[in-house]
Amino acid sequence: MTFKKTILQNGLRVITAPVKDGPTATTLVLVETGSKYENKRINGLSHFLEHMCFKGTVNRPTAMDITKELDGLGAQSNAFTSQEYTGYWAKAHAGKLPELLDIVSDIYLNPLFDANEIEKEKGVIVQEINMYEDMPMRQVYDIFMEVLYGDQPAGWSITGPKEGVVKLTREDFLVYRDKHYQASSTIVIIAGGFDEEKVIEDVKQKFAGIREGKKEQKLPVKETQERPEILLQHKDTDQTHLMVGVRSKNVFDKDTYVLDVLAGILGGGMSSRLFQKIREEMGAAYYVRSGNDAYTDHGVLAVAIGSDNKKIFDVITATLEEFKKMTRELVPADELTKVKRYLVGHLFLDVESTDSLANFLGLQEVLTKKVFPPEEVAKKIEAVSADDIMRVAKEIFKNERLNMALIGPYKEDTEFKKVFTL
Repeated sequence: MTFKKTILQNGLRVITAPVKDGPTATTLVLVETGSKYENKRINGLSHFLEHMCFKGTVNRPTAMDITKELDGLGAQSNAFTSQEYTGYWAKAHAGKLPELLDIVSDIYLNPLFDANEIEKEKGVIVQEINMYEDMPMRQVYDIFMEVLYGDQPAGWSITGPKEGVVKLTREDFLVYRDKHYQASSTIVIIAGGFDEEKVIEDVKQKFAGIREGKKEQKLPVKETQERPEILLQHKDTDQTHLMVGVRSKNVFDKDTYVLDVLAGILGGGMSSRLFQKIREEMGAAYYVRSGNDAYTDHGVLAVAIGSDNKKIFDVITATLEEFKKMTRELVPADELTKVKRYLVGHLFLDVESTDSLANFLGLQEVLTKKVFPPEEVAKKIEAVSADDIMRVAKEIFKNERLNMALIGPYKEDTEFKKVFTL
């Protein structure tokens, strides 16, 4: 796979990844801002702003104008907001790339933020938050981040609280956008079948009017913990949804790929340790998975489980036992090889489509300002040793890093505290 990174005179970064004879093309625009760039009063604004960019632009005054044109191209499109970045994308037949670039750049550069549309969209956002609250498998993630980071941006919900969202004003959108949607913090990624030189010229033209200036930065995450922490949300559910995890390391740390492999051993795939133990042996859960999320200034390694209410304490104990085992025993060679092959295989499967390829390249750039091809990432995964895994496990699997969030039919956490220790 080949790609090229070009930095324009105004600071805008362009990543082009041509796919020979590729039938589709994707345009993705990423900006270095998300919920961690907010303060308490405007929590949820990054996500709300993303919605509003599709509600009308200078050149396409209504949401229908935008969606009708995209549908007419046979395109797929969407947007997303995270703690540290926001993205806007569209994908269609490669021959439609000029039109895609025109639409996505217009959405990004020229939103109207019509006051009436903002008021209407508040109802949509509130219903989205209600939807997530009715999905404990999804909601438990927000609770887990809250128990880890408390009352600071890293511990707040990306969608924000309903009572805060309904108070946001048009002026809030304009001020926030001016602070963060700058040329130097924006990346345009084009992946698929296209003429590379022509595309870069098109990007220069479409983004000629992008704001230039000094971008406002986020506050650093505060890491403070002395003992295992638990946060419980009572809900009359037939299944307990829990996340158990530890503070890990940021995306720049040399052990990033060690943590990915470690998470893969615990809960990556159906042959992973926790999936086999909790689902296959104990019959206590349907879903069991783990992962390491690395951000610019912190990281989290966690296991997510949907547990039988009656077996919840056994599930917690089994999970902690696997954590401890990682600190005491080297991972056998055959298991380590299997997990690496799983991770590398999924890495290449994930970049088969042009939208996934654009995400793979763009998310590296938006977080680290460095981009590695899949082949290079695969080498880093392959280089991880059993000694590396035990060393990192001993560092992170400690009581003063241990956290758990639960949603289920429980009103007190007293009994959980008795078993929640390494």
